Amino acid sequence: MIAPPVGRPSWPGRVAWFSPVPPSSSGIAAYTAELVPALRARGVHVDVFADGPASGDAARHVRDFVWLQRRAPYDLTVYHLGNARCHDFMWGYLFHYPGLVVLHDAQIHQARARQLLQRWVPRRDDYLAEFAASHPAAPADLARLFAAGLGGSLYGHWPHVALVLRSARLTAVHSVPLAARLADAHGVDVDAVPMGVPDPLQPAPLASAAAVRARHGVPDGAVVVGAFGGMTPEKRLPALLRATAGVVARDPRLHLLLVGAPAAHYDVAGEARALGLAAHVHVAGFVDDADIGAYLAAMDGCACLRWPTNGETSASWWRAMAAGRATIVTDLVHQGDVPVLDARNWRPLQSGAAAAVAAAVPILDEHAGLVAALTTFMESPSRRAALGTAARAFWQAGHTLDAMADAYVPLLARAAGRPAPRAVLPAHLAATGDGRLTALLAPFGVPVPVSVA
Repeated sequence: MIAPPVGRPSWPGRVAWFSPVPPSSSGIAAYTAELVPALRARGVHVDVFADGPASGDAARHVRDFVWLQRRAPYDLTVYHLGNARCHDFMWGYLFHYPGLVVLHDAQIHQARARQLLQRWVPRRDDYLAEFAASHPAAPADLARLFAAGLGGSLYGHWPHVALVLRSARLTAVHSVPLAARLADAHGVDVDAVPMGVPDPLQPAPLASAAAVRARHGVPDGAVVVGAFGGMTPEKRLPALLRATAGVVARDPRLHLLLVGAPAAHYDVAGEARALGLAAHVHVAGFVDDADIGAYLAAMDGCACLRWPTNGETSASWWRAMAAGRATIVTDLVHQGDVPVLDARNWRPLQSGAAAAVAAAVPILDEHAGLVAALTTFMESPSRRAALGTAARAFWQAGHTLDAMADAYVPLLARAAGRPAPRAVLPAHLAATGDGRLTALLAPFGVPVPVSVA
């Protein structure tokens, strides 16, 4: 075991860490790859469990967890849960091995409904039972609407998190306002742990900013606004393109550099062409994590927008701030603990002395806000630079990878010291599988060896 550096907290526990890992393209996979080594350096023994192939020795397959747990029980299980397919494997363990749930999305309904209903033999009754237990005040037939695939925007109003929260020893999120809202709504303790990211500019990027711009055909003298992540409408790329078209008509120096995996259901390059922006929109596609710093250095600002939102905290936004980039974000209630200004008038949205670190755009006045923010970025390099400087200072003050790891150590200890709650669960979630195992072994006269409960 590696001794923790002097002055840093230590908790000598053994943790089973459930998370997607690289080569998964999930942002939580990258999060785990960065955070786990930092926790190990602080004396925490972490075994990562994932589903499917992992990169090198990054993780054990989740099927190894039960026998390892029986041989030498872990002090704590940690589940990194989000609203995506790569988290599906955790549901078989969440309720039988309660632990710390780090909730990366405050709405997990879509992923869980898809997991239960889009099967060769759909588990419709199990889905209906879970929905009723999670949302006892919902109209009686509402779950059947979701089961029929007609949920649409309603998923955000029925988040399907109650059973997870009530069954966890402790839950944590990356937003103070979100922690308070979940605790109040569900009557459970929810902690907030700061989001932390490593310095994207250290070590120094191998490629220069000029080289990245030249690679994608960005002309000299351009003001480049970037966007990171999957190229989907939820990242507000259609709105960003429309606002860019309006600004470019007055100032053709504005260019967009889009970095991320393309989406099958949205043709961002086609939309750019339709708006007459083909020469101003540069689609880089997916790039390796090692190249992110070079791309950030090539940008004058970043658009880190999101709507609809699942209450997530964007690591790509924090990386942009860590790189000292001026950012444009959607004004979201769960980000209320981060000081921002109104993009339309450049006035702070929160009271207090903290310097604003981003320009926020209200979703109900999105076009005007985006046009105003982009115009300011173009016309006032000093305001753009001040926003980036404040952002990097804010990151250095409490959102580095070290800061997040330091906050995690007492969080893990706190969760490990709490008893497992006695949550009332639907039968299929409480079942251990012993009945099925007994039936399979009975014809051979073999007793069930050990309960998995």
